[in-house]
Amino acid sequence: MKRSEVFLMVLQIPVDYMMLIFAAITAYLLRFTDLAISLKPVVFDLSLLDFTEISAIVGIIWILIFALVGLYSTDPNRKFSRDITKVLMACSVGLAAITAYIVFSTRPFDSRFLLLIGWVMAIAYVILGRLLIRGLKALLYRMNVGLRRVVIFGEEKLTGEIVEVLTKRKELGYKIVNRFNKFTTEVEKKLTRMNLDEIIFINPRANEKETLQAIDYCNANHITFKYSADLFDTYSTNMAVSALAGVPVVELKKTRLDGWWRVVKRIFDIVMSLLAIILLSPLMILASVIILIETGRPVIYRNERVGIKGKKFFTLKFRSMYQKDSTGVQFGKSGEEALEKEKKLIAKKSIKKGPVYKIADDPRVTPFGKFIRRFSIDEIPQFFNVLEGTMSIVGPRPHQPREVEKYKKNHRKLLTLKPGITGLAQISGRSDLNFEDEVKLDIFYIENWSLLLDLIIFIKTPFILFKKRRAL
Repeated sequence: MKRSEVFLMVLQIPVDYMMLIFAAITAYLLRFTDLAISLKPVVFDLSLLDFTEISAIVGIIWILIFALVGLYSTDPNRKFSRDITKVLMACSVGLAAITAYIVFSTRPFDSRFLLLIGWVMAIAYVILGRLLIRGLKALLYRMNVGLRRVVIFGEEKLTGEIVEVLTKRKELGYKIVNRFNKFTTEVEKKLTRMNLDEIIFINPRANEKETLQAIDYCNANHITFKYSADLFDTYSTNMAVSALAGVPVVELKKTRLDGWWRVVKRIFDIVMSLLAIILLSPLMILASVIILIETGRPVIYRNERVGIKGKKFFTLKFRSMYQKDSTGVQFGKSGEEALEKEKKLIAKKSIKKGPVYKIADDPRVTPFGKFIRRFSIDEIPQFFNVLEGTMSIVGPRPHQPREVEKYKKNHRKLLTLKPGITGLAQISGRSDLNFEDEVKLDIFYIENWSLLLDLIIFIKTPFILFKKRRAL
């Protein structure tokens, strides 16, 4: 999902909640109108403030009911009529729960009018709130904000209807960049210049080989692959079925980490990184002082890495090398000279094969640097990367641009998620793993992500730090 879609998906919860509170307040005020009192006098003793406090608690329960009936689906193109049906059902279930509580509780409350009007207002206000969110989404799409750039493959008469609908109905959130009959090498070259979000194959069974080539291309370039078919049984176990211009469409999922799970993981990252920074702050201060005394400034080393979808960023580490041996733009001309020295060391002493390197008994590392590397203390500042959003606590290992340039096509799947401070590869062998084994573990993590798996990796990480490594 695009960031704007995730934002609107999350925004829907507070909007629904506020609409429920407004519905309760409206019902209460209507109960005290002259017409309502003339029909039946008020017999309960409950102030507006007390009633609002109760409604705030009840509103949380109703939001949970909304979630259970699927009102917070991650499908951005779901029909509004289905949402209305689910709102009616969820509000009715909520009303039944309140009625049951009143019947079985000993608290005196006799206002069927308040319950009935509250139910009607809740339905009306929640539907209104959802119309506002849809209107905001449509407005953003018409302003070309958050549109998914898509290319469609298929015969002209098969793709024509979809192209026409997506072009006319901009509120669906698609921008048709181009349309092709076949996926060829020449077309693939053109695609690399289009900055795509999705590729859609109409009738992929017509040419199985082309479809598989397109899937490989999408995996390597972090593009969503969708296809239409009569039977959804071919390409992946992680699939999501939806409708596009009336045509059933399957989306191949590279990872389960999407939609609400993406939000949950981000919350997990923020909470745990804040706790880690607070708890480890004495250790960070001590490490900073020792580095200053040993070799002076800078204490923090900024190392360029490649993150999600190939975006470059700087990881933060405690400097573990002498200044004259530290590479990167942070050190100017000295950094360039250090890079040349590093290349020679890699050629002579690297213990890893493939795109990545690891220098055994690195002579550039300071005495204290060896210690902080041994226990991964040098990586503690990366919790600030997590807060910034460029890294996650758990994820694939981040690699340098020159390493990523040497990736094979299947290696680029590592860029599907944010890189992590720790990960499945890190707790399974740290730097002693060969690159291909590391890739297999990280891809397994990407394809089988779960919050439980994140927790297990996070809990196991401190214990792994005390295992001996071949290279530091």
